[in-house]
Amino acid sequence: MRFSEHWLRTLVDPPLDSAALCNSLTMAGLEVEETSPATPPFSGIVVARILDVAPHPNADKLRVCRIDVGQTSPLQIVCGAPNAAAGLVVPCALEGAMLPGDFKIKRTAMRGVESCGMLCSARELGISDDHGGLMSLPSDLEPGADIRTALHLDDTFITLKLTPNRADCLSLAGVAREVAALTGAPLHLPACTPADVTSKVAIGIRLEAPEGCPRFAARIIENVNPQAATPLWMQQRLLSAGIRPISALVDVTNYAMMELGQPMHAYDCRRIDGDIVVRFAKPGEKLLLLNEQTLNLTPDLLLVCDEKKPLGLAGIMGGEHAGIAADTTHVLLEAAHFSPSVVQGKMRRFGFVSDAGHRFERGVDFELPPRAIERATELILMICNIPGKTKVGPLIDECKTLPARPPVRVRAARVSRILGWPIEADEVATVFQKLGFVFKHEGDNFTVTPPSYRFDLTLEEDFIEEVARFHGYDHIPQPAATHSQHMLALPETQLPVAALKQRLAHQGWQEILTFSFVASEMEALLNGDAPKVAPVRVHNPIAAQLDVMRTSLLPGLLETLKNNLNRKEPYLRLFEVGRIFLSATADVAAQPYRLGGLAYGEAAPEQWGTASTKRPVDFFDVKGALETLAAPRRLTTAPFANTGADSNDLPPALHPRRAARVLIDGVVIGWLGELHPRLVQHLGFPQAPVVFELDRDLLRERILPQTAPISRQPMARRDLAVIADAHVPAQSLIDTLEKIRPPHVEDIQLFDIYQGSNLPAGKKSVAILMLIRDTERTLTDRDIDATLQEFCTALEKGHGARLRS
Repeated sequence: MRFSEHWLRTLVDPPLDSAALCNSLTMAGLEVEETSPATPPFSGIVVARILDVAPHPNADKLRVCRIDVGQTSPLQIVCGAPNAAAGLVVPCALEGAMLPGDFKIKRTAMRGVESCGMLCSARELGISDDHGGLMSLPSDLEPGADIRTALHLDDTFITLKLTPNRADCLSLAGVAREVAALTGAPLHLPACTPADVTSKVAIGIRLEAPEGCPRFAARIIENVNPQAATPLWMQQRLLSAGIRPISALVDVTNYAMMELGQPMHAYDCRRIDGDIVVRFAKPGEKLLLLNEQTLNLTPDLLLVCDEKKPLGLAGIMGGEHAGIAADTTHVLLEAAHFSPSVVQGKMRRFGFVSDAGHRFERGVDFELPPRAIERATELILMICNIPGKTKVGPLIDECKTLPARPPVRVRAARVSRILGWPIEADEVATVFQKLGFVFKHEGDNFTVTPPSYRFDLTLEEDFIEEVARFHGYDHIPQPAATHSQHMLALPETQLPVAALKQRLAHQGWQEILTFSFVASEMEALLNGDAPKVAPVRVHNPIAAQLDVMRTSLLPGLLETLKNNLNRKEPYLRLFEVGRIFLSATADVAAQPYRLGGLAYGEAAPEQWGTASTKRPVDFFDVKGALETLAAPRRLTTAPFANTGADSNDLPPALHPRRAARVLIDGVVIGWLGELHPRLVQHLGFPQAPVVFELDRDLLRERILPQTAPISRQPMARRDLAVIADAHVPAQSLIDTLEKIRPPHVEDIQLFDIYQGSNLPAGKKSVAILMLIRDTERTLTDRDIDATLQEFCTALEKGHGARLRS
C-alpha cells in the first residue's frame, strides 16, 4: 500500500514530521516498509504560460515560443514539443536551472535562434513517464511560481507493509483513521454528500447469489463529457499509489477506491442489456477480461451480468466488452460488497492480481457502497459535468443479509493478565473511544461492537491487542524473569544428535536441510508401483508440485545431488537428520526421525597422491563411514531376504544386488546400498550414488560404560581355518561363533578368505582369529583346545564347515 504523504495530510495533519509519522505507524503495527521522495531533486523550474508560438525559420520541427515566466518581459524559448500552443501553462526551466541527473540549463542558440531556457515534459522532471509533449499545468497557476511549491512536489511516498488482517488500511481513509487515533489530530474524511437526483433513469438489480454478494449499489449518470481531462492533482495522487491514469471516468473509480477503500467499476450503459444480475457462472460460459485474458468460467465463479451475458468477474475485474470507451456518455457506477470466500484463491488460479481482488479477498466494509457511489458522483460532476445536460439518476442500493458483527465482552482484568502489566479500565475506554468503537462500559467490563470496517475484530484477544497497540509496544514494561532455570537431563545412554552430526562432519560429510514436503511424482518413482506406505497429502501446498509429505529422506538428497551436478560439483558426501511422515491412521501420521546420507563421485577427494588409484565410491566406503559413526558399538550389514515373509523388505529405490540391511548389535536400524539403475537413468546421473537411511534414535543408543579390571594373564591367539561351501556368507560363520562365545574369548575376527585349485570345487577356506584370555587364571592348552573344539562342532552343525587339515 503506497500513498502520498501530502494526500494523507489533507485528511489528517498531525504535528509530526515525516520520520515521526512513519515511526508512529510502524509502532502501531502498520509497518512502514519504505519512504521515497515524490520527485528527484531539481531546481529553477517555474510555472510559465505560452503567449504565442511562431515557426522556426530554419527548422520545420522546431517552433519559437514567447513565454511569460512572471518577469518584466517575456522570454524566447525554442521548443520541439507537438502540443506547444498559445495559452498553455507548462513547466519552464530557466537559465541556470538544474534538471534531474545534474543537467544544467544554459542560454543557447538552436539553429540560429536564441533560446533562453527549456519547456519541460513530465518525464524530464521525473514526475511520470509521459514524454509525448509538454506537461500541461492547471490554467489558474501564477506564472513565475516555483513548480515544486505549486504542485506540492516536495512530498514523500510512504509504502506500508500491511498484514492480511488489516484490510481497512488499504485506503487513505483507513490510514487517516489510525493516524487520528494515534495522535489526536482532527480527522477530515470526505463528506460523501448525496447528490441531487435530476433523472428518473435507474437500473434493476437482482441478487441471485446473496451469500456471495449481499449488497449491490448502482447509479446511472447521463450525458457526461467523455473527453474531460483528469485533473493534475488527481493524476498525481493516483501515480503516488502506483495507479496509471487512464481516463476521467476510470480515474474517478480508482480514486474513490484508494480514498475510501471501496473497489468500484464503471460500465458503458450502451452495452448493458436489461437488469444487473449477480449470479454464479453457468457451464460453458466465457468472459474476456479487461486484461485481455479469456476465462472458461466454472460454477464457483461469481459474476456480475446483465440479462444476456456476463459483464465482469465479481470482486476481481470487469469485462472488456462493457468497459468505458472514449465516447461513453451514459455511465453506470457500481459499488458492491462481495464476500471474501468467493474471491479468495481465484486470482492465484488465473495467474493475475487486481487491486479490487486484493481488497475483497481480505474483507471490505459492507457499509461503504452507497458512500462510494456518492463520492464518485461528486467527482464526476466536478470533472465531467456538461452544464444543463448531465443528469444524475437515483441511487439503487439492493441489500440482503449483511455480515453480522456480534458484540464482544472485554474484561479489564483479562486485559491486564494477557498483556502482563496492570492497566486501568478508564485507559481501556480511552483507547476504544480513540478508535471510534461503539461500546458499553459496565464496571470493569466492556461490551464492544466491532465496526463494519474491522473484520479482524471477533475475539476478546483482538481488542486486547488494540489496547496494546495504542498503549505502545515500545512502552510495555519488561520485568526481570523470576522463574528458576534447570539444566536439561542428558542421559548417558543416548548420544547427542549434535555428536552424530559431528562424527560425520569429521569424516568430510556435509549436512543439508531440505523441505519435508516433496513431489508425489518423486515419491511414486522411489517407492514403486505398490508402496508400503501412502504419503500424507498436503492440502494447501506452497508450490503445486510439493504436494505430499516425504516418507524417506531420499527425495531431498537426490534433488541436492542433481542441483550440485548441474553446477559441475563432482564429489559429494551429504547427510540430513529429519522427520519422515508415515500414515499411521486416516488422521494421524507417525513422524519418526531418520539419518539419511548420500555419497557420490570418487572414493577420495582429488589429489596428486591418488591420481593412479581413482575409483568410484562404493558400498564398502560408505559402510566404513557408518562403522566409524556407530563406534564403539558393532555395526554390521546383512543381505535382504530373497524369499519368505521378508522378501519385500528391499526398498524399491535400491539396487537388488548391491544393498543390505544395517544392524547394530544384531538390531536392524536401516538400509544401505546403491541407487537402482532405473532411477540412475531416469534422473540422468553419470554414476550410481550410494545412499543410506538409518533410525536416528536407535543409532543414538549406546552402552553405559562399565569399568573392568585389566587382566594380568597373558593373551593367547589361535587361528581357525575351516572349509565351507562357497555360497555360505563368512559373516554367518562369525555370527554363529558370537552366539556361543564364552567369556574368556575376548574377540573373534575374520582375517582371510581363500579359494584356489587345491580346494574342492565349490568350496572356500575361511580363516578366523580368536583372542583368548581369562581374568582370573592362566588358561592351559587343554582349556583353549576345548574352546576351539566347541567352535568347530558348532560350525560343522550349523554350516557344514569342517576344520581345514
